[in-house]
Amino acid sequence: MRAAGSETDGPSLWRQRDFMLLWSGQTVSEMGSAVTEVALPLLAVVALRASTFQVGLLTAATTLAFAVIALPAGALVDGAAKRSIMMVCNVLRLVIIGSVPVAAAFGVLTMAQLYVVALAAGVCSVFFDVSYQSYVPSLIRADHLMSANGKLGTTQAFAQLGGPSLGGGLVGLFGAAGAMTADAVSYAVSALSILGIRTREEPPPARPSDETLRRRIAEGLKFVFGHSILRRVVACTGTANLFSGMSSALAMVFLIRVLHVRPALTGLIMAGAAIGGITGGAFAGRLAKKVGSARIIWVSMLVFSAPQVIAAAAWQGWGVLLFPLGWGIAYFAGMVYNIAQVSYRQSVTPPELMGRMNAAVRWVVWGTLPLGGVLGGVLGTLIGVRPALWLAFIGSWAAGWFVFFSPLRHMRDVPRPAPESAPAAGTS
Repeated sequence: MRAAGSETDGPSLWRQRDFMLLWSGQTVSEMGSAVTEVALPLLAVVALRASTFQVGLLTAATTLAFAVIALPAGALVDGAAKRSIMMVCNVLRLVIIGSVPVAAAFGVLTMAQLYVVALAAGVCSVFFDVSYQSYVPSLIRADHLMSANGKLGTTQAFAQLGGPSLGGGLVGLFGAAGAMTADAVSYAVSALSILGIRTREEPPPARPSDETLRRRIAEGLKFVFGHSILRRVVACTGTANLFSGMSSALAMVFLIRVLHVRPALTGLIMAGAAIGGITGGAFAGRLAKKVGSARIIWVSMLVFSAPQVIAAAAWQGWGVLLFPLGWGIAYFAGMVYNIAQVSYRQSVTPPELMGRMNAAVRWVVWGTLPLGGVLGGVLGTLIGVRPALWLAFIGSWAAGWFVFFSPLRHMRDVPRPAPESAPAAGTS
């Protein structure tokens, strides 16, 4: 990791060629992925006449890899050049996603192929995402992490806002299969941008020849859950994602069946979330300077996100505006929190453990999302949609107490070097 310094030392991120290449390539890739999120299920429903169950399986297949291979992926990433892994993953996703429009053009596309595409692309995404989060700290100085993660987070939020609209337009012009060509091309752009990076990546440290994959995975888990702050960050993020999964599962039902919003307007209302996320990404760095790069982690959850509960109080008519307002606040606070906690994780983790740390964290916090969706459906049926939505928003806010009751409460800024990093790495 690069040495920390003042924000005024060296050029800003806007003038750092290698970071701008990485960011621009990822921006294009994120937009392409958002197009596929719309086009893939549409292709299954419209072209292949898939059942609801088949579409559900297809959706699950896209995220299954995070639960199955995230931990071994982190161990493998720590032992290899991350830039090379990212390039290989992009080339593979270009071929995998590109196979769909090719098969459709020849009239041989099947649901079996879509399942394989979803699973294979998911595996590549796991390796790419773990490598990506682990690669950023080696590309920039430590004091630029908040700013860098803010820009990357803003890109993700912008893709959530504009990607579905772009995807819908491309589907209308070229069909669902043709629209996926845009995603395939985006991976080529991302691969070329990474190829153009000049900064030399430090080679991974040599590992003992008799060291097993299980032991390497255990080292990553031991570091994360043995760290007094990281384990609370994982608990906070995982709990917040559980309740976020609940609210996401209930949102459309609440809008259409409780508030009687016309289906054509639901997308516009849900766009409030993406706008909140974009705003959070744009202002996360400035807020961290004013509040403190460590303090902002719990402030974003317990202070900024508190008004999100007004979404559950929305009523028919003009009162429906409370929903996008509360939804946008939730995503604003969530974006600020994510940028802050990812920056903290990158700051306190030794380079040789970076991949395993990111994989261990994602393995837990992404695993609670589908559980939240199931819980939302069950509670929405048992106690009603609005009460379940109240519970979801309150639970998401309350997750912040995990990080409040931690050493973060007594810190303003992230210390460099972090006092727990070196001992934890040495004993793991």
